[in-house]
Amino acid sequence: MRIKGITDVFFDLDHTLWGFDRNSALAFDKILKQNHINVDVNDFLYHYVPINLKYWKLYQEEKIEKDALRFGRLNDTFLALGSQVEEATIYKLADDYITHLTMFNYLIENTFEILDYLNNRYNLHIITNGFDEVQYKKLTKSNINKYFKTVTNSEMAGVKKPNPKIFNFALQLANSNSNQSIMIGDSYEADIIGAKNIGMEVVFLIPVTQLLIIILNESII
Repeated sequence: MRIKGITDVFFDLDHTLWGFDRNSALAFDKILKQNHINVDVNDFLYHYVPINLKYWKLYQEEKIEKDALRFGRLNDTFLALGSQVEEATIYKLADDYITHLTMFNYLIENTFEILDYLNNRYNLHIITNGFDEVQYKKLTKSNINKYFKTVTNSEMAGVKKPNPKIFNFALQLANSNSNQSIMIGDSYEADIIGAKNIGMEVVFLIPVTQLLIIILNESII
């Protein structure tokens, strides 16, 4: 069965399909050891995760640039830990993180099953605020790029979710319209409010696994 009137399904990527938290933790464990930073990775992540969310919100709201995000989230984390880390080392860690993040490509549970099911019924697409060079690698190395007819990122569109321009950009790229499209994502502000504001149907993934299984079981029809 199909969701009535829907032809195109748009997914967020991080935390929705791609297991960002697990992959990010593995990347940090690797680069902290590689750069001889004497910090326990769990202590690091305890501070980093909320700091990163704060910086991403600023980035999403167009209040800071990408370079400020990459440096600031690490610098603030080390300050919170009381660790003395040179500025040059923080910049290197920022680069190393982007390099090594896509070495790990765990997906949210049941992602392949969900995509296999939906791929036979809908046109599938991605809308992400993530960085172009990183998101492309996540899709290809995790072997899910084959499912998506289009991929829209904020650098292509020139704006970030929830700005309506990125959704309209994605719809135009997909040759679709808001009345026949649905957005699936984990961020209420960026994915859900952003998509609803241009008339798209939405599925809010909290918790991700349970709600994706609901889609698989056709419970939202």
